[in-house]
Amino acid sequence: MDTTELRALQAPLKQMYRDDPETARIPAAAEARLGGEVTCAIKGWAGDTVAGLHPAAGGDGSKACSADMLLEALVACAGVTLNSVATAMGVELRDAVVRAEGSWDARGTLGLSKEVPIGLTNIALTFELDTDADEATRTRLVELTERYCVIYQTLRNSPDMSYRIAP
Repeated sequence: MDTTELRALQAPLKQMYRDDPETARIPAAAEARLGGEVTCAIKGWAGDTVAGLHPAAGGDGSKACSADMLLEALVACAGVTLNSVATAMGVELRDAVVRAEGSWDARGTLGLSKEVPIGLTNIALTFELDTDADEATRTRLVELTERYCVIYQTLRNSPDMSYRIAP
């Protein structure tokens, strides 16, 4: 897809969102059903993914780790956003790799210490860009990717969270 095709594809959507901003509010949802052996199945685009305990929390490593899945969602969103931004800017990327890394402390999730944070900390993205674009353009690509990536912005600006127990 080139710049013209992308703009033609997005132009009617942008106009619709300008005319009726409520149509731009896109719902997102996910569902997991509990399974045996401390697992759950998540319905996804390519079928079910079975998540389980990470080896650091007692798992055997054969099931998906939710922390890895979060980072996978981040690189997927950043990768698609980078590709879209490069296309819109007319920047040719011969190849690109987006990598996310973070860490979490098992003492928190296992309840060994209330002082240890629970969750991923220090998430870092690395962009490997094979392009002839100059450094300023490469920097702009990454800055715009950060700005428009839904998952990156969600993690950066924590959303309000709540829960309810269905009747």
